[in-house]
Amino acid sequence: MTTGSAALKRNGSAKLAIFNVGETLCGIDILHIQEINKLTDMTTVPQSPDYVSGILNLRGQIVTVIDLRKKLRLSGDVDEGRMRNIIVKSKGESIGLLVDRVGDVIEVDKSQFEAPPANVGEIQGKYFTGVFKAERQLIGMLNLERVLDDGNH
Repeated sequence: MTTGSAALKRNGSAKLAIFNVGETLCGIDILHIQEINKLTDMTTVPQSPDYVSGILNLRGQIVTVIDLRKKLRLSGDVDEGRMRNIIVKSKGESIGLLVDRVGDVIEVDKSQFEAPPANVGEIQGKYFTGVFKAERQLIGMLNLERVLDDGNH
C-alpha cells in the first residue's frame, strides 16, 4: 500500500482550502491552516534554499515562507497581486506557503480520494498524497509533512 492509500479507507467528509500553484489546483485540509494573508514584507535569508522566499514577522512570531511554485518546480506566469501566504502549523512552528491564488473551501467526500496518477512528475508527485475529482477538475492533496520536511526548509 502506498502512503495515500490508507486515506482511501476513510469515511465521511473533509473541508479543503483550494489554491493554485501555477496551473496546478491543490488542496489542504482546513484543520492545518492557521490563517491566509496577503503578501507582506519579507526578509531574505542568506544561503537558504531557493524555495525559501524569506521570513516575516507575524504579530511577533517569525514565520519562514516557502514558495510552493519553486518547491514543486512548477512554471507559469506570476500575478503578485493575487499571491497569498497560507500559514500552517507544523511541529509547533508556523510556516508560510506562498501560493499563486486562493480559491474556495469545499467539502469533499473522502470516498472520492484516489491515489496520485502515474503521470504526475517525479518531483511534484512526491509532494501529493492523492487527488480528489471535483466537477471538471482534479485537486491534488498536498502532503504538508513531505513539503515541509523535505530539504529541511
